[in-house]
Order: sequence, then C-alpha cells, then structure tokens
Amino acid sequence: MHVINVGHDVLKANDMLAEKNKELLDKNGVFAINIMGAIGSGKTTLIEKAIEILGDHYRIAVIAGDVVADMDAARFAKLGITTIPVNTGRECHLDANLIENVLSSMNLRDIDILFMENVGNLICPTDYKLGEHLRIVIVSVTEGDDIVLKHPMIFRSADVAVIHKTDIAEAVYADCEKMERDVRQLNPNIPILLTSIRDTESIEQWCSKISSYI
Repeated sequence: MHVINVGHDVLKANDMLAEKNKELLDKNGVFAINIMGAIGSGKTTLIEKAIEILGDHYRIAVIAGDVVADMDAARFAKLGITTIPVNTGRECHLDANLIENVLSSMNLRDIDILFMENVGNLICPTDYKLGEHLRIVIVSVTEGDDIVLKHPMIFRSADVAVIHKTDIAEAVYADCEKMERDVRQLNPNIPILLTSIRDTESIEQWCSKISSYI
C-alpha cells in the first residue's frame, strides 16, 4: 500500500477558516444558521416562512448555495432581503472559504440573522463548518422514512432536526414516528420539529425554535 502525504489537511484548514468567519460574525452581532438538507426537502420554503414571520423583529439576510442555479436566491430576494447566491460549480457543499468571500462583501452590521442555505445534499455538507452558530438538518417524508439512518453523520453533527411535509406522510407511506426514533437513536438530545407548510402551528414552532437560540 502506498501512502501519499499531501501535506495539507483540508478539513482542518476549513475549520480554522470557519472559526475566523464566526469571530467576524460575532464581532458584528450576526447569528448564522447553516440549513442543510437534500434537494426537495423544503429548505427554501422553511427559510421563506422564517423570513416572513421573524422579519418584523430581526434584520435577515440569506446566502443561497447551489451547484449552478440561482432560483432559490431569487425567491428570497422577492421578500426584500439581502440575498447572495453562491454557485459551487462541481462541489456539493458550501465551505468556509466561500463564506469568507461572501462575508467580505456584506454589510454585517445591518444583519441580525444570516441563513446559509447549503447545497442540496445529506452527505457533503456534514464535514464542512462554515462559521455558523447553529446547524439545522431538514428531511422530508417524501425521501422515505429510512432516510435518517441512511445518513447518520449529518444528524449527529446537527443541533436541530426537522422532519418536513408531515401532512403527506400517509400518502407516501412514511412513518414520522419511526423517523423521530431514528433521529433519537443517532443523536439522543437533539430537538426535533415536525413541520408542514399547511400546519400554521408547526411553522410557528419552527420560527420560535430559531428565535430561542438568538
């Protein structure tokens, strides 16, 4: 077996840069949230709802990560907030370097909450810290009720887990209680939210959970 020493720990370097980003955010009083989840899990919709409900109390901005498109960024911009699209090209995640570049172009003193919508993926974003204060992972019942155990590391690294689109669980043969149990198996103390765009109370709980950390 041949061992190749590249002389550079990519993840360690990223973590160091993430700490630098966090220090900058702290200095300017910005609370940053890394929103992770697969394509179609509902990340964009839940961020939109948070903007609509929390926008009366906090100044909000969004960094919208995607491989090539800026459709999500356009949705946020329509809500009248500062929105910066970040295209990662071939990379399936945001990283601290990309975030550092964006932060340097933002007026951070005019922001209270910064949502970082990560690229739609349940694997790649796990290892890359961005400088966030809170990591939230969102999964949809449409991904199947075995989705949690298929992606253990992202749930172990998250601070909050959201099981979304619960109103159609029966239609897609998904067991929300099983999904909750699976999350608890991986991360016993993590807060779990069950949300649906059609359930106003669950959306209010989603927003209350976010504001409880600020």
